[in-house]
Amino acid sequence: MSISLAPRPLGPIQWQPDHMPLIMGIINVTPDSFSDGGQFDKEEAALAHARQLAQEGAHILDIGGESTRPGAQVVGLDEELARIKPAIQAINAAKLDTALSIDTYKAKVAEAALESGAHIVNDVWGLQREPDIAKAAAEHQAPVIINHWEKAIPADTDLLDTMKAFFDRSIEIALKAGLSDHHIILDPGIGFGKSFEDNLVILGRLEEICAWGYPLLMGTSRKSFIGKLLDKEPQDRLFGTIASNVIAQMKGAHIFRVHDVEAHLDALTITKAIQQAK
Repeated sequence: MSISLAPRPLGPIQWQPDHMPLIMGIINVTPDSFSDGGQFDKEEAALAHARQLAQEGAHILDIGGESTRPGAQVVGLDEELARIKPAIQAINAAKLDTALSIDTYKAKVAEAALESGAHIVNDVWGLQREPDIAKAAAEHQAPVIINHWEKAIPADTDLLDTMKAFFDRSIEIALKAGLSDHHIILDPGIGFGKSFEDNLVILGRLEEICAWGYPLLMGTSRKSFIGKLLDKEPQDRLFGTIASNVIAQMKGAHIFRVHDVEAHLDALTITKAIQQAK
C-alpha cells in the first residue's frame, strides 16, 4: 500500500502536502466525553466553541455526538441525530471558513450530517462497523478518516502488520463504495483498543505508517497514555499532548485532532519551519 501524496479536497480546504500542519478542533456535543463532556452539548455553546476554535486557527472542526471513551453509554440513532444536526447547521450557517467533520460510525448519522453541511466523515471503526457509511460518503464525494480500532489485537503478531491488514480491509470498502485513494485519510487510533505500550510503539514507528502513502491524522489529545506518563488529569495534559504531536509531525503526520488549537498551531508551525530550514 503506497500512493503519492497529491493535493486533495477536504471540503472547502484544498489539501496540499507542503501546507502542513492542518489542525482539527474537537467539538463534542455530548454529556459524557472524557475531557469536556457537557461543556458544548447545547447548540449555543457548540457554536461559541466553534467560533473560538476557528479564531484560533482551526482548519477543520470535528463534531461528535457519541462519546467513545471506555465505558461510555451507547447512543441511539435518534439521540445522536438530535445532538449533531443542530450544531452542524448552526456552525455551517456561521460561515467560519473551516471544513466540518462528523465523528460517527453510523451510516445514517453520516448521511444526515453531510446533508446538513458536513464535509468529512471521521469513523472511529474504520468503515467496518457499518460499511454503508462509505456509500454515504461516496454519494457526497466526502473524504473519510479511517481510524484503527479492533476489539482484540493478536498478541503474537506485529502491531503494525495487524494495523495494515485492518486498513487494507477498510480501504477496500471505501474503494468499492465509489471513493478514491484521494478521499482516504488514515488514523492509527491512539487509545482505541490499544495498550499503554501499543500507543508508544505507534508513535515510535510512525514513519512506517506514513510510508503507506496516505495522509495521516493523529488523535493524541489529552489521551490516557499521556496521563499515565505524567500522572495528570485530562485538563492538565496540554504540554504532553504537544510533545506527542511535535514528534508525530517530525515523523510525517499531517493532520492533528486536538482540543487546544492555538497552542498546537504555534508549536507545529515552529516545528515545520525548522524542518524546512536549509
